[in-house]
Amino acid sequence: MPPRSRPSERHRRLGAELRKLRLSAGLSGDRAALLIGADRGRVSNIEAGRVDVPRNGLHKLLRAYGCTEGPLFEGLMAMAQDRGKGWWDAYREVMEQPALDLAELEWRAAHIRNHEPLVIPGVLQTAAYARAVCKMFDESDAAIDQYVRFRMARQRILDEQHGTPYHAVIQEGALRTRVGSAEIMRRQLRRLIELARLPHLTLQIFPFEAGPYSGVSRSFSIYGGPTPALDTVRLEQPVASVVLRDEEHTSRYGKIFAKLTELALPPVDPEARPESHEGRDSLTLIQHLMYAS
Repeated sequence: MPPRSRPSERHRRLGAELRKLRLSAGLSGDRAALLIGADRGRVSNIEAGRVDVPRNGLHKLLRAYGCTEGPLFEGLMAMAQDRGKGWWDAYREVMEQPALDLAELEWRAAHIRNHEPLVIPGVLQTAAYARAVCKMFDESDAAIDQYVRFRMARQRILDEQHGTPYHAVIQEGALRTRVGSAEIMRRQLRRLIELARLPHLTLQIFPFEAGPYSGVSRSFSIYGGPTPALDTVRLEQPVASVVLRDEEHTSRYGKIFAKLTELALPPVDPEARPESHEGRDSLTLIQHLMYAS
């Protein structure tokens, strides 16, 4: 099979981790090639995510690289065995690779932490809100229809049977920014409260009065792997997203998110009675904005 021209994020991540382990072990590409009975070019393609590595070959490489059995070992083995098939396959002809990578990242994540300063997170959006967001860009009606369907499909991670633990910190400004009509905004805010009833979803609002913090201007998500060494950070950019895989960056963004949760209002608890709210919290702020809009 010829090398793939557009490796997925999963392929690139597996290759990057193997290269990092090989270099840490002080082994050359030629030595790695001998271990799996291949040539140096195949090792280069494996590390670039362009070709797969057989299970037995991966097992040999990990052993030679000093990666003993444990969360990292099992995580890399699982990553190699995963064929990358999922609900997103139905969109391969209409969505670009970064969107497909995002869907797979979300689906495979052990947990997700998300911070949004400007808009409601995609997996928490109503269809009407998502459509209003997409209309801000110069796209055809047909393209917008595809984007909205894809965004709604991504919300499967919140279904009870999948139940990915999801923690979102949303800036107050995102709740106040009118997207579409007033009715669209009211329904979107109501949807946030409804979703907060899910046992695996934590929703916090970062209020204006919390003041400036280095993380408040960044839109980012942290996708938890089977071990922190396999966490992934995705930064939203105007033109294209940026993916960070090294542990130094993923750990740093984990600390930023922890600080955001500390400064944000207490999480939404839709089951709490009104008289139990001794102070301002995320629920009371959302309700205030919903009725004021």
